Amino acid sequence: MYQPSSRKEADMRLDSQVLDLETAVKDGILGGNCGVISTGFGLKKLDLKLMAEELESIDVPTVFICPISLEPMRDPVTLCTGQTYERSNIVKWFSLGHYTCPTTMQELWDDSVTPNKTLQQLIYSWFSQKYLAMKKRSEDVQGRVKEVLENLKKVKGQARVQALKELRQVVQAHGTALKTVVENGGIAFISSLLGPFTTHAVGSEVIGILVNLNLDLNSKSDLLQPAKISLIVDILNEGSIETKINCTRLIGMLMEGNDFASQNVASLSLLVGLLRLVKDKKHQSGVLSGLILLKTVCSNESVRNSFVNVGAVPQLVELMPGLNNECLELVLCILELLSSIPEGRLALKDCPNTIPNVVKLLMKASENCTLLALSILWSICKFAPEECASLAVDAGLAAKLLLVIQSGYDPLLKQRSAELLKLCSLNYTDNIFISKCKLTRTIE
Repeated sequence: MYQPSSRKEADMRLDSQVLDLETAVKDGILGGNCGVISTGFGLKKLDLKLMAEELESIDVPTVFICPISLEPMRDPVTLCTGQTYERSNIVKWFSLGHYTCPTTMQELWDDSVTPNKTLQQLIYSWFSQKYLAMKKRSEDVQGRVKEVLENLKKVKGQARVQALKELRQVVQAHGTALKTVVENGGIAFISSLLGPFTTHAVGSEVIGILVNLNLDLNSKSDLLQPAKISLIVDILNEGSIETKINCTRLIGMLMEGNDFASQNVASLSLLVGLLRLVKDKKHQSGVLSGLILLKTVCSNESVRNSFVNVGAVPQLVELMPGLNNECLELVLCILELLSSIPEGRLALKDCPNTIPNVVKLLMKASENCTLLALSILWSICKFAPEECASLAVDAGLAAKLLLVIQSGYDPLLKQRSAELLKLCSLNYTDNIFISKCKLTRTIE
């Protein structure tokens, strides 16, 4: 949907929506000094609908917007009340039996509509000017990208770093630059700059470019070479927060649709680097990027034991308080994956804050978080029932489980809660269990 322009003075002048072209140009409504745009394309060859679609993100003057559809008008017509609408929209309004002005709700004393040719010309001229300016900028960007790519083949050292930095900034700012890089063989060339002797300054800029491109299977295979992955992981561990996030996103892109990539990519250095990234709560975007990649990596069962061995479980458990729901769900998902192996269950049991932190999350965040938390608690309580069940009961698990059972949650969730409640009660008589859980009032 288009956003109206915030030019209040212009809107006041255009309130009647019956405009004089010369006045509108003079007042800056068209954003230029000429009312007629003379180009090699010719105005008649430019389609207004196409221009509007390509300029969708631009602020459009309020007077050009149909009050009914909130879209730019192509065939504006004015009612007897002085209000202007897109012809097809007002005709549909009349066909529904309405004989009022949609904006003012006045009854119409004349149901005829008058084509507003002046406004139509203004709209067409404004869109034409913006469209042609956009095309000119696009051509300039494409030309500059080609120059930088050619220059990169010749320069080295700091000059190469500066050229890559410029290319990264252009690629991030202009969508057309991405296409130009691809069409001119830029992906293969830029990827070739990563290697065992690449400096981190060059590597950081290369990664910042690649993460913005759509990589095909051949490009991904090339970047998954051990020497290149090793460099990307090294840069992740030592770079700035922006570089760390770019490295994380790039590795995630390389692993998409590749079931064997986790095993090849998931070195201890990567796992440690990602743990450092997610623990830095000052940068939430880094926490989110790191957790997304950790979840992807841990989806491969062969990686989970290594992740447990680097001390991931207690660090993730301590990370949970204060996380937003999206990050919290990712942490719980990773811990659930780790609870599927004996080493993970042991680490979860041995961490003193696992049960208290996870119990607190029941019915506190999303339903999916509750489901994941129940799964983790079930794994560790079944793994060491005598030790963990009593700790869970002391942490208030039983009361939470009863609330889940009585809630409108999914039946599967309720069933798991009932099974976990039964498991926790095995070591107690009924009276002692009720007493320890302080459930007398709830049951009554």
